[in-house]
Amino acid sequence: MNSSILKAYELAKESYAAIGVDTDGVLEKLKNIKISVNCWQGDDVNGFLFKDIALSGGIQTTGDYPGKATTPAQLRADIEKALSLIPGKHKLNLHAIYADTDEKVDLDAIEPRHFKSWVDWAKQRGIGLDFNPTCFSHPMADSGFTLSSADSKTRSFWIEHCKRCRKIADYFGRELNEKCVTNFWFPDGYKDIPIDREAPRARMMSALDEVFAEKYDEKYSLDAIESKVFGIGAESYTVISNEFAVAYAVSRGKACCLDAGHYHPTEVISDKIPTVMLFTDELLLHVSRPVRWDSDHVVIMDDELLAIAQSLVRTGLVERTHIGLDFFDASINRIAAWTIGTRNMIKALLRALLEPTEALKEAELNGDYTSRLALTEEYKTYPFGAVWDYYCEIMGVPVRESWLGEVKTYEKKILEERK
Repeated sequence: MNSSILKAYELAKESYAAIGVDTDGVLEKLKNIKISVNCWQGDDVNGFLFKDIALSGGIQTTGDYPGKATTPAQLRADIEKALSLIPGKHKLNLHAIYADTDEKVDLDAIEPRHFKSWVDWAKQRGIGLDFNPTCFSHPMADSGFTLSSADSKTRSFWIEHCKRCRKIADYFGRELNEKCVTNFWFPDGYKDIPIDREAPRARMMSALDEVFAEKYDEKYSLDAIESKVFGIGAESYTVISNEFAVAYAVSRGKACCLDAGHYHPTEVISDKIPTVMLFTDELLLHVSRPVRWDSDHVVIMDDELLAIAQSLVRTGLVERTHIGLDFFDASINRIAAWTIGTRNMIKALLRALLEPTEALKEAELNGDYTSRLALTEEYKTYPFGAVWDYYCEIMGVPVRESWLGEVKTYEKKILEERK
């Protein structure tokens, strides 16, 4: 143990103890919070099934930083490097297009065996897996519609794909003995103003009911529904609006997925979390950083990230919430992007856990809003950084910015050799 880190932590521990916060207990809680790290940051959402098909569904990456992973082995190596720089045991979030197989297989024919290498790797690493159907970047999605398509052949294709994804998720959960959260997001929508706003949603509802007809043990698999206010090519109308997603999830016993970039610019998911959780058992978050729109910038420790963490901690919802990341930046080192975003999510949770929540709630209930404001502002300058450094040290990962040197070395030795 670095003596200066330990000394700084002991002083911080005293400061927090004075306001009733047990820092050792906080760190034990933090160890048990898992972040689902998104695999698609590592290869710009290309996947391995259809390497020659351009991104669609309103998804795009900007930048061309060298060293992008182009094989499952490369992607796993890069993820391992990132995870070695992030404190805690976490999960990896896969899309269906990341199947690891030499077979030429379409999305309506994928099976658990096409993901066996991912399961074997996850077992070796001691981490869980989450999953997503890939309902974009495919000729059957070129119309802009998938499950809500007016064409029965198109609907049937995507229904079968989603059914198979649920089977794969159940396989992940059982093999790894850890719940796999499967998120269902669809780009369906109109570029211009539609005449009939109901029919596509009625078709979507019916198709989803068919997808979810088979029951799986929720110990191993959980379904979540994600909305979006608009997308590129679907600016005027999206089939799965927020109202559709929430109503469907609540009425069907599914989880909602709240994505930080999928709402109007003045809306924030930190305020939506406790509302939705009054009506659902579990929640999925896609933590991102929207810059004026759903740009999926790398997560930084800004006001909204802190507010998301505070919303979870202050209302006691951490254990019922699955925290996933959803960003992809091709303009910077991709391993650094993973590391920055995930470490920031954990930092935000630590900041929230270090608050004397019950004392603040008591002030609020007593109408003492002066103390509420004064104390929350003063706590912002408490020695959180010393606690974070100590946590990284005891978890065996680089302290402060020292991780960046490891990323630069990996880039020089590994990434620059890739063609």
